[in-house]
Amino acid sequence: MRIVITGGCGFIGRRLALKLLEQGSLPNTSGGADEIESLVLFDIGEPTPPIPPDPRLTIVTGDICSATDIHNLIGSNTDVVYHFAAVVSSGAEADFDLGMHVNFDGARTILETCRKLETSPRFIFASSVAAFGGDMPSVIQDDTAKTPQTSYGSQKAMCELLVNDYTRKGFVDGRTLRLPTVVVRPGKPNKAASTWASSIIREPLQGEAAICPVREDQAMWCLSPRRVVDAFVRAAGLPGETIGANRAIGITGTTHTVREMLDALNCVAGKAVVDRVRFEPDADIQAIVSGWPTHFNPVRGAALDFVHDSSMVEIIEAFIEDELDGSFVS
Repeated sequence: MRIVITGGCGFIGRRLALKLLEQGSLPNTSGGADEIESLVLFDIGEPTPPIPPDPRLTIVTGDICSATDIHNLIGSNTDVVYHFAAVVSSGAEADFDLGMHVNFDGARTILETCRKLETSPRFIFASSVAAFGGDMPSVIQDDTAKTPQTSYGSQKAMCELLVNDYTRKGFVDGRTLRLPTVVVRPGKPNKAASTWASSIIREPLQGEAAICPVREDQAMWCLSPRRVVDAFVRAAGLPGETIGANRAIGITGTTHTVREMLDALNCVAGKAVVDRVRFEPDADIQAIVSGWPTHFNPVRGAALDFVHDSSMVEIIEAFIEDELDGSFVS
């Protein structure tokens, strides 16, 4: 089988690629698994750090909104498309045109290319809990109306509807995963409004100072990179009739306040590490994050056997093992 991952050189795309190459196959919708013959990563640049060479792996650079680039990328032999390429939350809020161009127009360009294949490839889209917002109930249910309060959230919500409709018409076999905030991301802070949730753990564990721009009582719905990758692998094998007409699935996660995150960091690494975090309020970041829901009851995601982390301690320990070679700066 041939798999294409857009945003494939980014954090989640890269980790998914490594997982797929390691296991050598992807679940199919009949309960079995298909051997991966070709895995194509599409992005605006090369992966950093580089991905080890593999005869099944091809890396392609280009523009997600270029119909020509996408036509050359997704051919009739494409079985599965993972779509991760996006402008992150704060970036989409700061530059409306860029956010719409990449996050909405880019997704539609890919869906239209898949439609023209007339083979109904599996299309797996990464959405976000930012699709909710405004006057929300205390706990988000599967049928809670999406009322995003950011451009990023609106773009994700619109794409969820596109995936549903392209699936209804038989153009793709879509499934959307509405992701919690992914913690802990490696690397450096980016323009995402949620970047602090990783920074306050990642930097202190490496002996560096970190800034938290939001209140100690700010809560976040979280999931580790390990569990996110597992979720995208699982999503590929779900039969369409099991998912139903609404292809957007809220996957399971856990809710943690900033204080709880730091308490878990203290439990794992000690007070000296926690003391590397300082609070510098940022009203713009606080306003964005405060508009996101923090508690969910993802009944469908749980019924479809998506698995979350047991605790923030587990999330931190997984980061140390996966990204820091099992050690940290005390």
